[in-house]
Amino acid sequence: MKSVKKLVSAVLISAFAFSTVGCNMIAKTPEAIKNSVVATVNGEKITRGELDSNPNLMGVVAQIKQQYGEDYEKNDDAKSILKEQKAQVLDTMIEAKVIEQKAKELKVLPDDAKLKAEVDKQISNIKQQQFGNDATKFQAALKQQNLTEETLKNMYYTQMKNQETVTNVTNNVGKDVKVDDKSIQDYYKNNPYKFTEKPDRIHTAHILVKTEDEAKKVKARLDKGEDFAKVAKEVSTDTATKDKGGDLGFVNYVDSGFDAAFMAGAIALKKGAVSAPVKSQFGYHIIKCIEKEEYPVKKIDAVKAQIKTQLETEQKQKKYQDKVAEWKKSAKITKNEKNLI
Repeated sequence: MKSVKKLVSAVLISAFAFSTVGCNMIAKTPEAIKNSVVATVNGEKITRGELDSNPNLMGVVAQIKQQYGEDYEKNDDAKSILKEQKAQVLDTMIEAKVIEQKAKELKVLPDDAKLKAEVDKQISNIKQQQFGNDATKFQAALKQQNLTEETLKNMYYTQMKNQETVTNVTNNVGKDVKVDDKSIQDYYKNNPYKFTEKPDRIHTAHILVKTEDEAKKVKARLDKGEDFAKVAKEVSTDTATKDKGGDLGFVNYVDSGFDAAFMAGAIALKKGAVSAPVKSQFGYHIIKCIEKEEYPVKKIDAVKAQIKTQLETEQKQKKYQDKVAEWKKSAKITKNEKNLI
């Protein structure tokens, strides 16, 4: 049963807290609700049925039922949350529609027959690999997730079509992108930590406070010889680390998950050194470098192709994002939010 649940999570384009596939609308039949228009993009309609069957609104109805019960549709809070989430999903559908229209204009739409064949292949693989072609187990797993085989296929189809359309449009608008040797050399020179033989690592501790003045006072105490861990326990606002003396453990220089300004300040330190106040999105840090592990940088010839591909991808993505913003701005878009719920 868990395998289908994982598959559903994998194909959802975004994770939204709450969603559903049906709401009460006074004096409207289910068919009328399904066919009601929630948005129009350059004359093309997006219906309530299309919105409600969007992958972003499938497979998570159990969550809202758990919080608000089977009669969640009668709860004002649940309805408010539901409407907000539907509005967000609708925005993604509007953008997807704009991109699809341009893909058609540029003649780069994915081949529909190939998409459907690939979806059928993937569903067949799921049945075989996860359920040993046992139809009863497969259907039971789908039922547990409030799905049918058709809705699962639709989820795969929607995701695959959107992804391939974006890829095709990105490649089309970025077909003239070229990266010269100077750009490659500059990137290599400015990002040495990305090309080390092994990932460089640093072990830090920090004291986080709200203001620069507070940080300066902390630094003054440390300069006079007070113990870093002791001061961290007393004044740091980082509740996750203050009781450990501010210890953050080892992280890689690249993709550390930490704030960029914090990492820049940390990497600049020598082993055993304590920083001046470093501002980040969280406040002001006093950082201590406890240990560093640094390795030789690979020769440029060994990473030149990698850098070229990365820079091409980044430039194509930038052109794509700029074009999508331009297309959305010039598109004729109307929303009928009263039809969302």
